[in-house]
Amino acid sequence: MNNASRASRPGLSLALWALILVAAPWLTACGGPADAQGGPPPAMPVSVAPAVQRTVSDSETFSGRLEAAEYVELRPRVGGVVDKVHFTDGALVGKGQLLFTIDPRPFEAEVARADSQLAASRARAELATTEVARAQKLLDSRAVSRQEYDQLASSSRTSDADIKAAEAALRVARLNLSYAAVRAPIAGRASRASVTAGNLVNEQVVLTTIAGVSRVHAYFDGSEQTFLRIKAAGEKAPEVRMGLANEAGFPHVGKLDFIDNRLNAQTGAIRMRASFDNGKGQFVPGLAARLTMATSVSYPAVMVPERAIGTDQNKKFVVVVGADGQPQFRDVQLGALQGGMRVVGGDKLKAGEHVVVEGLQRIIPGVPVAPQVLKVDDKGMPIPAPPAAPPGGPPPTSSLATDARAA
Repeated sequence: MNNASRASRPGLSLALWALILVAAPWLTACGGPADAQGGPPPAMPVSVAPAVQRTVSDSETFSGRLEAAEYVELRPRVGGVVDKVHFTDGALVGKGQLLFTIDPRPFEAEVARADSQLAASRARAELATTEVARAQKLLDSRAVSRQEYDQLASSSRTSDADIKAAEAALRVARLNLSYAAVRAPIAGRASRASVTAGNLVNEQVVLTTIAGVSRVHAYFDGSEQTFLRIKAAGEKAPEVRMGLANEAGFPHVGKLDFIDNRLNAQTGAIRMRASFDNGKGQFVPGLAARLTMATSVSYPAVMVPERAIGTDQNKKFVVVVGADGQPQFRDVQLGALQGGMRVVGGDKLKAGEHVVVEGLQRIIPGVPVAPQVLKVDDKGMPIPAPPAAPPGGPPPTSSLATDARAA
């Protein structure tokens, strides 16, 4: 056994050396010329898109709350017992429509009493006028004294004043009688009736509320900078667009129609209001709203996709790839973001230059890259390139089919 073992060792060594000599050229070929000679690394692939120039205006987004342009808490103007409710809870009501009736009998009696007092005052006034006329004839014949005549004339004037007071009392009585019929002061949607027939009410009781539906207001808070930019843009009311919680984007268009007269010193904000048409009745007071508003005049600007922006500590930059494939780092100042495109300030970037949008992490300063120019849409946003099939290999579907057939 020992002799056989010794005989096999030289043969194993010769076989191992033969394997090393055969594999050495293959290993050298796999290393490539660049590795053998210490050459530069191959160019890394990156995706680039052209910077675009568009006319834009700065805009800001706010959160707001809708309120009715007209809102009324309906209260009775006279006290009494509710006789009847004339509307359905939540119904649309017109201006002047009868909503509640308060028992009118006490007010009808007051009208009758005031009417009788007016008749009595007129009768006394007629008598006083007749007595003054008679006294005038007697005074001419010196049958009565001047003092008696003056007293009768004063009584006649007092009777005239009593008539005016009785007429005023009658108007008040008739007005209170008309207030027994409670009508809608505005057109809109009524809430529920807070009282039913048979309840005793006074001027402090809220019978129902009515919210106007023709227009709504969206209230929101803007910053001091927003206020200053709006004022610098001119006197024309800026356009405000709105979107509800279940809507994409800002499909509704309105106008800024109110800015408060002072800023809140504690928050640095100022209350603003936009008005929107509600002819279709889709807006309800109290809904949350997303609002966007242009806060500057239009100006030309260079824009790049948001994902092309890189960060180096507190600086922002983009990487421009020229015709030679060399990456160039450009510091930029960021502006407004609109639809995924970012406004970049300064004069270091020109429209049409190719900026890297994918592969920023693979860029090494001074090392060329292999740019792939992406197509862009009408807004300048890159359109992703379709995935490429592996070089020299069948499509993925064919490979899967081959594997399935082999199985």
